[in-house]
Amino acid sequence: MSLLDSVARQARSLLGGDTSPDGLEARERRLVARIAAGEQRALEDLYRAYHPRLQRFLGRMTHQPGLVDEALNDTFLVVWHRADSYNGLSKVSTWIFGIAYRKGLKALQRFDEPQPDDAHDTRAEPGDGPEQQLASSQLQRDLQRALAELSPEHRAVVDLTYFHGLGYREIADIADCPVDTVKTRMFYARRRLRALLPGGKEDWL
Repeated sequence: MSLLDSVARQARSLLGGDTSPDGLEARERRLVARIAAGEQRALEDLYRAYHPRLQRFLGRMTHQPGLVDEALNDTFLVVWHRADSYNGLSKVSTWIFGIAYRKGLKALQRFDEPQPDDAHDTRAEPGDGPEQQLASSQLQRDLQRALAELSPEHRAVVDLTYFHGLGYREIADIADCPVDTVKTRMFYARRRLRALLPGGKEDWL
């Protein structure tokens, strides 16, 4: 099972109800509506469902472990106070990741040279054998070091594409930029990563 599948299954479990993509989206929209009405329990449910994904996203994007919880909490503070501004034109996940993206960038403005968190998200997938776990951990470490050389904007595009399975249109909505800008960022990010990843490990790109 891939990391993306595992996270999606966890989110469906936390939100309950219909586990199809349409059912999950409908459930999240109802939660946002309840949050707009001032229901704290709905915010808690949405927080539990999104916390793992946003924590990984912000960790890879900022490469500054001390900023992750702050940016994540700031994200849900906006969700709590601005839920009534959600207009339904995008998916709930797009709206929330867009908030997190902006909060991550804002937090980074206070740090001139963020230090990479090489240990971030290097855990192997459950069920892998010892050799697979070792190879996966090494690849994660190499990838984290390579990602640290990219700008936050480029790291975000790579993360949303490869770790969250999003398309360029949705990433453009999250980053509030044209689709062509997302494509350009991905082009330069992939070229840079290919140069940085050792031993043919750029094949996944």
